[in-house]
Amino acid sequence: MKYYINDTLVPVIWEDNASTRSLMEDVSEGDMVISMSRYGGNEQVGSLRKQYRSNDKQMTTHNGDIVLYNSNNLVVFYGSNSWAYTKLGKIDLPEQEVTDLLSNEDVIITIKK
Repeated sequence: MKYYINDTLVPVIWEDNASTRSLMEDVSEGDMVISMSRYGGNEQVGSLRKQYRSNDKQMTTHNGDIVLYNSNNLVVFYGSNSWAYTKLGKIDLPEQEVTDLLSNEDVIITIKK
């Protein structure tokens, strides 16, 4: 899957789990566009169009982590947080680049086949 923050294609290392596979199935039917909002000074969160299977585990997230929250929210971190999430992937860029892409304004995430 290709992952865009606004119009910038960013490399992602995707997890191999049921949640990510379900997301991939939906993306194969058409692009997924998610309006994100900054939250808590460390993350961007956006509502997905449906509930996804989740396997939440208590974790500490780090810069670049992409997670599923409450089965229907996509969260991408530019800081860290401890909570129960299902990990979907990790942005494969230096921390400062991730922070620059996510911390200044609300963004649009687009996931394509």
